[in-house]
Amino acid sequence: MAPAAYTYQALPNVEDDEEKDLEITPDTESGLDTPCRRRCRSRRRFFHFSFIVFIMVSLVAYRALKGTNVLSLPTKCHSAMQIWGYGKSPQLTNYHSLSTSNLVNGELPTHYTLPSGDKIPSVALGVWRASPGEVGNAVKTALQTGYRHIDDAWIYGNEAEVGAAIKESGIPRDQIWITSKLWNTFHKPEDVEPALDESLSRLGTNYLDLYLIHWPVAFKKGSQNVVDHELTENPYPTWKKLEEMVEKGKVKNIGVSNFNIRRIQNLTANPLKIKPAINQVELSYWNPQPELLQDSSFKWSKENELLLEAYSPLGSAQKVKESLQIPEVKAIAHELGLTPAQVYISWHVQRGTVVLPKSVTPSRIQENFQVKALPPNAFEKLENAARSHKPVRTVDPSKNWGVDIWN
Repeated sequence: MAPAAYTYQALPNVEDDEEKDLEITPDTESGLDTPCRRRCRSRRRFFHFSFIVFIMVSLVAYRALKGTNVLSLPTKCHSAMQIWGYGKSPQLTNYHSLSTSNLVNGELPTHYTLPSGDKIPSVALGVWRASPGEVGNAVKTALQTGYRHIDDAWIYGNEAEVGAAIKESGIPRDQIWITSKLWNTFHKPEDVEPALDESLSRLGTNYLDLYLIHWPVAFKKGSQNVVDHELTENPYPTWKKLEEMVEKGKVKNIGVSNFNIRRIQNLTANPLKIKPAINQVELSYWNPQPELLQDSSFKWSKENELLLEAYSPLGSAQKVKESLQIPEVKAIAHELGLTPAQVYISWHVQRGTVVLPKSVTPSRIQENFQVKALPPNAFEKLENAARSHKPVRTVDPSKNWGVDIWN
């Protein structure tokens, strides 16, 4: 706890040279400066000095335990929380291991291998909110550019156009990874297969490479956003039906989306035949979610073979312009000959996640696919900058649905 605030002032007409600097204002109620009061002031100075020494020693000990350089204090400390490690400034933490652990021969991975043995491409085209008439052209451009991963969902309302574009590309189906998602309305076990069949029909395929539970929230059948709390808290019946879809060959891999660790653990506490392979979540500079990538949580994800996918990797539509102007990102982009968007997408893959940039502009679709490994110092600079501010979640329907999704 920080010490109480004191009023400091320069004391005039003090004969003792040691007291001509700043001193805590003495009690002058009587107007006399007696030897007793001078002794009291000396004791207060001693206690204040001792308190400062205690704080500094505690800080050094804390930083030593955290494995950081005990002699390097942050050059810019915007709040006391940064010193104590809550909102760390960019000088405090070394992420060298994270910057290199996911590289393959020094390069960004083009694929990740799932527990099933299937290889999922590390960069995908996201088609959320892509308008009719635009999404088909975006998919065609992406496939011509070299993308082999399209991320869709029933609720996006564009599966038919996406499927038609995939078919027109002439690329064999087994060379394109297609993801779709089960919407909240269809969590009842008897509704899962019909919902999947509808997505398969729209996409023009007889199987999905990946099928995700879109949100950890179930709606009551036939309702408008009325939460089924029992099925929301216990998604196991829904999951068992997804496992059946894998057994039937309609889906190759299954996973979740927007699940926090508590909700994943709640699901995996059941006797699953197939564990979730993917958790697709909002990950960006504004919401880096280190609890999913670092420390014990990261270890937990690795041990459970759970791969993260990053949607809104440049921030939401309201944040993209601001994202591209972040000084650290612009500096890295200039140094490496990349665009700011390419820096972010490279950073996401280097963090060990699948990244889902969304665009319908041909030049940006092509730009987003050109990524490369960031040098460790550049990666660490961006990682620390992303963690130095308060997280901002841009996709959060909790209020509209009347349920705390992140609890």
